[in-house]
Amino acid sequence: MAPEPTALLVEVLVRVASITVFIALGVGLASVAVEFGAVEYIAGFARPLTQPANLPPEVGTAILATTASPTAGYGMLAEYREAGLLDDRATLVAVTMNTFFGFAQHIFTFYAPVLIPILGLKVGLMYVGARALISLAITGTGVAAGALLLSERNVDTTVEADVDEGAAVEADGSGSGRDRRAKFRAAAESTVEKIRDIVPRLLVVYLIVATLVAYYEEIVTALLGSPDALGIAGAVAPITGALGLPSAAIPTIAVFAVDTTNGAIFIAPLIENGTFTARAAVATMLVGGIVSFAVSTFKRSIPFQYGIWGREFGSKVIVVNTVLKVVFIAVALVVLLAPTAI
Repeated sequence: MAPEPTALLVEVLVRVASITVFIALGVGLASVAVEFGAVEYIAGFARPLTQPANLPPEVGTAILATTASPTAGYGMLAEYREAGLLDDRATLVAVTMNTFFGFAQHIFTFYAPVLIPILGLKVGLMYVGARALISLAITGTGVAAGALLLSERNVDTTVEADVDEGAAVEADGSGSGRDRRAKFRAAAESTVEKIRDIVPRLLVVYLIVATLVAYYEEIVTALLGSPDALGIAGAVAPITGALGLPSAAIPTIAVFAVDTTNGAIFIAPLIENGTFTARAAVATMLVGGIVSFAVSTFKRSIPFQYGIWGREFGSKVIVVNTVLKVVFIAVALVVLLAPTAI
């Protein structure tokens, strides 16, 4: 039996309010951490990776900059390549090794403060953990590739790359010498901006999804005369059957492909009502991630990578990034979609 509209609205408002509190708290703490440079300490794990990968110590500095600012890190690697410190092969290895450390920044700025509160602790941690393992596997692949494919011929340590590491990080706002009050003020402004951006979408999308879930049969019957007049179940059965996912995965993937936050908002009530198990939800979001990655490649990656590297080498970076991400997401899906997993 479908709930009363008032009860449904109250349920949605309570849910959105609770998520908003956690998002505000998480975003606030994350913004403070970024302003005071706490995120940079993660990059300490990068330095021991350069030696087995046959890369010079300067690459560890670029990885540090990537953790604080991907733009700064990529810019430093571009300078090293331009100066002749790294050849193309060594640069591709370094870019691949950067993957996990670029992801680590998003743990503080997006996954922990925004996505986990929306998805709930269990599913949120499973999804972020899966993405972290995928990124870590790509970084590990970079280290292995460096160990196997690089030698002294790929690195010229006699050149000096004119790169101001401090300025590179500073330019993106992570190494600022501002006083504490200014940093707290900047963190507060960042928090308010993100809340203003997320909460209206959260409320609208959550209300739409909750309404559709609660009154789907009534709406379709009233419009078309039959609860399955659209033939949705038959149309999506072959696809969802092949993936082992519920039919609700199809619209979820479509939304997730357009925007990660909206995708999480869309799937959250479907997790709560039992449409998705935790593993099925994570698998669905990873599939959505593949589609969204294809979309973002044209919208963001191509302009960014071409701007950093130029068209020829930028295309190589995009191909390597794309292949590795798709391969390791596919591996994660095999694990999650095993017959006994879901």
